[in-house]
Amino acid sequence: MRDPLTALTDAFTSFLFGKVETTRLPVRTSTGQAQAVYLPTAAPGLGDSGVIIGREVYSGKGYIYDPFQLYGQQLPAPHWLVLGESGNGKSALEKTYVLRQLRFRDRQVVVLDAQGEDGVGEWNLIAEELGITPIRLDPTAALNHGIRLNPLDPSITTTGQLALLRTIIEVAMGHGLDERSGFALKVAHAYVNETIVERQPVLSDIVEQLRHPEPESAEAMNVAIDDVRAWGLDVALVLDRLVDGDLRGMFDGPTTVGIDLDAPLIVFDLSHIDRNSIAMPILMAIVGVWLEHTWIRPDRKKRIFLVEEAWHIINSPFVAQLFQRLLKFGRRLGLSFVAVVHHLSDVVDGAAAKEAAAILKMASTRTIYAQKADEARATGRVLGLPRWAVEIIPTLTPGIAVWDVNGNVQVVKHLVTETERPLVFTDRAMTESSNDFAADEALRAAELEAEERAAAFVEQHVGDSESTVA
Repeated sequence: MRDPLTALTDAFTSFLFGKVETTRLPVRTSTGQAQAVYLPTAAPGLGDSGVIIGREVYSGKGYIYDPFQLYGQQLPAPHWLVLGESGNGKSALEKTYVLRQLRFRDRQVVVLDAQGEDGVGEWNLIAEELGITPIRLDPTAALNHGIRLNPLDPSITTTGQLALLRTIIEVAMGHGLDERSGFALKVAHAYVNETIVERQPVLSDIVEQLRHPEPESAEAMNVAIDDVRAWGLDVALVLDRLVDGDLRGMFDGPTTVGIDLDAPLIVFDLSHIDRNSIAMPILMAIVGVWLEHTWIRPDRKKRIFLVEEAWHIINSPFVAQLFQRLLKFGRRLGLSFVAVVHHLSDVVDGAAAKEAAAILKMASTRTIYAQKADEARATGRVLGLPRWAVEIIPTLTPGIAVWDVNGNVQVVKHLVTETERPLVFTDRAMTESSNDFAADEALRAAELEAEERAAAFVEQHVGDSESTVA
């Protein structure tokens, strides 16, 4: 039976308004349900300004990314980390990204190309297409008047030169310089810079001064000349490797004249250097510091510095310290640093864990291709990825990756145009399969199936998007 007061209220309302008011229960829904009803709201984009990467697997929308457009609003830093097993599409992503960025007139790119085949680096085809000659650092070619980069180039400040010399020695020795060795190096460097004015000082000048220090240097510190010579002996032996050892010819002379630092794309071909030797981090340190002082300028250009095999930088505490400074300065000078690494465990479990964490923290964009389950979990813990993203990483197929842009996490399918395909797929196996129609159709069918599986997985787990890996 209705309450008399309620009946009276309904009668009065009907008389006054000509209708009876009804009481509706409030509508309650979850974010996941709302996204399922209207898919375009499921994946907020990054804006419509920048370069096209591909499409979001879940929503089907185009995925556009540009660190220079996003910096300051959606990105605290313009730097980017790319992770994943070989053969999953990292190289194709990097190359198409650079080609598309170069369509903007105010963009300039430097690539440290540490991989290659048939005697040339991976970026050789793109360089040829753009009419650019790669800067090939090769000890054998350098002996025959090849490319040289001088760590004592006058364009580098004296402070920068000394920091670079210390880094070269510390990387080669595997530990930091003690006070006495550091003093001997500092004295030798100061003497060379003060006395050699008619030409560029070179490394052999430093080695000579370390072996035969001036008496005035010892007297200034009230120590014996033999002590100063002994303190600098180990330092001289390390630098001698760049002068008369297996790395001779690349750094023991004046910088080669004619290197075009105004070209839209500058490729340093490091493919002739053993990637597993101590030479690679030394090489990257020298190139990085040289570029910092000669290439990065306070103009209106937006610069991209892409490093293949970047674990050589991040995994060495001494090289990482140099690049930390470069990345900090780069933000106000319009520099986006792109580090390409196979496994995050390569850099977070080594001697440079602290330095690696600092550089990773500066990378506000992270792109993760397929990894094994245990590696994916480790990556998720370090980067703070959502649980659903960690679970999907081992199931990803080539060309599909998890993108984390300062917390905006999406699954993205990278798209390559037919024009770009022969330039970015340089591996013979990829080239041959792309020329075979049947194989290409099978590959596309497999990719489509993988995209559907990924979309279903994301939809199923979208409610977990707020939880991160413990």
